[in-house]
Amino acid sequence: MITKGRRKGSFSRDKIQLDYNVLEGARQRILYLLDNFSHFYVSFSGGKDSGVLLNLTIQESKKRGRLPVDVLIVDFEAQYHETHAFIERMVLRGEVNPYWVCLPLSLRNSISQFQPKWLCWDPDKEAQWVREIPQHEGVISDLEYFPFFKKGMEFEDFVFKFARWYQQKKDSPIAVLIGIRADESLHRFKTIKNRAKKKLDDKYWTTQMQSDVYMAYPLYDWRTPDIWIANSRFNWDYNCIYDLMHKAGVPLSQQRLCQPFGDEQRKGLWLYQILEPHTWQKLVARVEGCNFGARYSKNQGRILGYYRFELPPGLSYRQYSKYLLKTMPPHVEQHYRDRIFKFLQWWRKNGPQKGVTCIPDYAESKLESRKQVPSWRRICKVLIKNDYWCRGLSFGYNKSLAKQYHALYGEESNTNEK
Repeated sequence: MITKGRRKGSFSRDKIQLDYNVLEGARQRILYLLDNFSHFYVSFSGGKDSGVLLNLTIQESKKRGRLPVDVLIVDFEAQYHETHAFIERMVLRGEVNPYWVCLPLSLRNSISQFQPKWLCWDPDKEAQWVREIPQHEGVISDLEYFPFFKKGMEFEDFVFKFARWYQQKKDSPIAVLIGIRADESLHRFKTIKNRAKKKLDDKYWTTQMQSDVYMAYPLYDWRTPDIWIANSRFNWDYNCIYDLMHKAGVPLSQQRLCQPFGDEQRKGLWLYQILEPHTWQKLVARVEGCNFGARYSKNQGRILGYYRFELPPGLSYRQYSKYLLKTMPPHVEQHYRDRIFKFLQWWRKNGPQKGVTCIPDYAESKLESRKQVPSWRRICKVLIKNDYWCRGLSFGYNKSLAKQYHALYGEESNTNEK
């Protein structure tokens, strides 16, 4: 049976048993959205969670006479053939109205310092595309289709502005259904449980994204087994790449689909070699550093995957960090130097021993992993991992940095063209 719904108490680890199972809970939430919004769309990536969400939304919408269901599909080009095939099958069912976006979006390439960004569906590199643009009704490849779109815009910015464009087009409040599950990560759990966020009618499974735009997470209390039980019980279509992952020995908890070159996503890049060798060959030719990333991101002990590395003989972590900086492209080197300076400056002003000018070469490993002490070893790990956002130094993603990053990438492109 599909497991009973659970939620964690505010200040306790005790689990509270609800009076419905997670399937009925998701149905109630979808029906609530259908009753309160004239217009909505499902964000569909072709993964297991968004696939179940779309199938369940179609099922409930059919009961209310609300078909077809609007669907946003952001196609990253570099993805499994099976993912494309699943999306295509869902579109051809005739129960969805797709906004299948195949536009040149700027995506993170964490496996190369010389091509730190890459553009999916880059019109200047059509001969190298991993596959052709789908030829179906609803596919959007015209750069002029959206008034807000600019070549090379960030994925996050596109999703935000698409929601506003859709809301203005419908001229009414809208809901965006997203297949987020709270048990996948602490970040997603906090997204659901955030008490300070704006939401719809005090529903914690919703978040107000902007005026008259609400994100909704009907599957937030589902677990991974629930996804596959639902697919089996209702004989729903799903992405067959998961069957291949299972045969390859990948645990259910690690079977995820996403843009393969991100800082976290690169850990699964090696799977392309095993699951779809023909796709892998095209990826290697398409994105710089692909083979390197697959080789050094796979397991514990790998350079890009985890923190283990050997310090060269005769060098301190400070000396090695400076050596690594000198091997980088100038704009990347300057970016890291600026971040390291802010990191050191913050600890000198706010650390336990304020005014200390000398940061230790290394500290206790447990304290470093908890980010409770500064050290040059922490800095060195960030440089080794090509951690562009410097999360290992307690920095995070921000829009101003992304704009600066894209500007630098654009300048490099123009220089190369000359």
